[in-house]
Amino acid sequence: MNEDQFREMLQQKGIPLTDEQMGQFNQYYETLIEWNEKMNLTGLTDRKDVYLKHFYDSVSASFYFDFQQDLSIADVGAGAGFPSLPLKICFPHIQVSIVDSLNKRITFLNALASELDLKGVSFYHDRAELFAKKQEHRESYDLVMARAVARLPVLTELCLPLVKRNGYFLAMKGAEGETEVEEAKKSLQILGGKLKDVHLFQLPTEESNRSMIIIEKEKLSPKKYPRKPGTPNKQPLV
Repeated sequence: MNEDQFREMLQQKGIPLTDEQMGQFNQYYETLIEWNEKMNLTGLTDRKDVYLKHFYDSVSASFYFDFQQDLSIADVGAGAGFPSLPLKICFPHIQVSIVDSLNKRITFLNALASELDLKGVSFYHDRAELFAKKQEHRESYDLVMARAVARLPVLTELCLPLVKRNGYFLAMKGAEGETEVEEAKKSLQILGGKLKDVHLFQLPTEESNRSMIIIEKEKLSPKKYPRKPGTPNKQPLV
């Protein structure tokens, strides 16, 4: 997917991009590739791959959830900023907080935000299990997102405690999404979540399968969750 195709396909989805926003995506790509020579941020370096599999894939969340509204968003394990920073470029009014366990990625994200002149973004070097225990973050976000971080029963324990009551958790998955929904039934019940929608679609041009899983937070999460770092992954709530 080249830049013109990227812009045209988003236009077709009702997301018109200005020349300034297209410039931000170009700068995002250039900065990502520059830093990727010093640290492992992405295995994709070809411009067309980054525009399709990182930028377009990230923005695809907005095809199934309303990002036009005022939103406070937490992106758990965002790595090089996906999906929240491409969404921030498209929807500048949203407030984004990214938490990642590797400080070198946080250093990159701070430099990137400065390069792109992004406002209303915050970056936190922390384990998701510890971040969700902090009073200023717990159950304080309208929307929590995660893309390609862990299986859904693990993600629900890391992410749902951050979601406000009546807020949402959006998990971006590949072809295995529906299977993981079945695995996560117990964790959803424990953590106060309810499955709202599962959207299946394909990325354009390469036609790889994607799943968009939307979970609504109905009840507050018990204070014991998430458990201590590493436990959710070793002993998922299944």
